[in-house]
Amino acid sequence: MNWLWVYLDKEGMPTQGLPESAATNEFPTQSDAETYIGAEWQALLDAGVDSVSLYEGDRLVYGPMSIHPES
Repeated sequence: MNWLWVYLDKEGMPTQGLPESAATNEFPTQSDAETYIGAEWQALLDAGVDSVSLYEGDRLVYGPMSIHPES
């Protein structure tokens, strides 16, 4: 199974107009997917992404998870 992020806006709906840096493809491992979010969260936040959900195939692994920095 491959791993895929679903990018959500503040209403919990899939985000429209993602930045070019947004990976819309699948990742081979959970670690690869999580490394990507760790590196790209700010660009995604700037593009209107509020939270993300991680799927392994059709199975929700976790989320929605805020990508806002903790205060």
